[in-house]
Amino acid sequence: MTLTVLVNAGPWLAVPPPGYGGIEHVVAALVPELRRRGVRVVLASVAASDLPVDERVSVFADGQFAQLQRPYNRVMGVAAAHLHRVVSELRRRDDVTLVHDHQEAFGPTVLGALGPAGPPVLHTLHWDLAKHPELYGRLDGGGTLWVNGVSAAQLRGAPPALREISLGPVHLATPLAVDADRRPALAAKQRHLVQVGRITPGKGQHIAARLAHRTGRELVLAGPVGPHHRAPDLPGPADTNPDVRYWYEQVAPHVDGARVRWTGTLHGPERDELVAAAAAAVFPLEWEEPGGTAVVEALAAGTPVVGYRRGCLPELVEHGRTGLLVDPGDEDGLAAAVAAADSLDPAECRKEAALRFTPARMAQRYLELYDEVLRRSGR
Repeated sequence: MTLTVLVNAGPWLAVPPPGYGGIEHVVAALVPELRRRGVRVVLASVAASDLPVDERVSVFADGQFAQLQRPYNRVMGVAAAHLHRVVSELRRRDDVTLVHDHQEAFGPTVLGALGPAGPPVLHTLHWDLAKHPELYGRLDGGGTLWVNGVSAAQLRGAPPALREISLGPVHLATPLAVDADRRPALAAKQRHLVQVGRITPGKGQHIAARLAHRTGRELVLAGPVGPHHRAPDLPGPADTNPDVRYWYEQVAPHVDGARVRWTGTLHGPERDELVAAAAAAVFPLEWEEPGGTAVVEALAAGTPVVGYRRGCLPELVEHGRTGLLVDPGDEDGLAAAVAAADSLDPAECRKEAALRFTPARMAQRYLELYDEVLRRSGR
């Protein structure tokens, strides 16, 4: 039997995204490997997605990410409209074997509520599981909805109701990891530090900036501030977007264009070469990071990771070999780790990435979970 999977990436960004977009990058890495193994993929995303698939489902022409931090009564219809289209598609056809859902909150509630009237659902949890205690504390899979995490640490913090329908973690992957141990280095090593990711309080860019000034190392920040990808697009400090406020109040005072600079969002070879040339990728996390896309990308580029020992980092980084981790809040330890990172071998980082974080490995693990979902659902 041909396995047909509807992959719901949600309405927020195209697949692949034009820069930042952790979930969409994961979907873009997974789908080609599924199709290579004979799976038919129906992608539910926005029409701007150009990832090769067998069929597409969409409501919106372009990604709606910029809407996310508007007032709830202005944005609530975006997720609802997208899920309504997905459910309508499932109701009109009977060839979808399974839904692999990546849409926060709306995905498991709407798709899970279909019960036996719809195909079984595997919902991937990409976020902080403390965000929606009433939802995750009561979520009932009904024998048709199952979930997976993106790290064991993430699932350890899940409420009992969620753990009961969990099939375990699947670590994220990056195409950069393919043959990372065989190819030449993407760039010659320099002394700068790098932090790639959305500029938001949980990522700790203000700590990384302080660290750069303290250690005398250059730091490059690459990623969007809220929906804004370049400096000319930034609104003024009176803007109500919390990430914009964080930028102006805690990060921008340290950004001098020399010791600390912000590039905006980078993608493709420009981003990869920046990361590969760095002495270390820094992750002074202020939250329990569940997945760590930027962490596995750094390792695949041959760049050691320096950060706080929290969230998924201890699962992804081998302390003393592929990075150095210190206790959360220990900025003295973080500074010492930056100095010691120069002694770590970039080849060991690439070797670990090629072993653990390739799209092929992630796809194989998901195929095993698809089988488990179908078995448990009696399909």
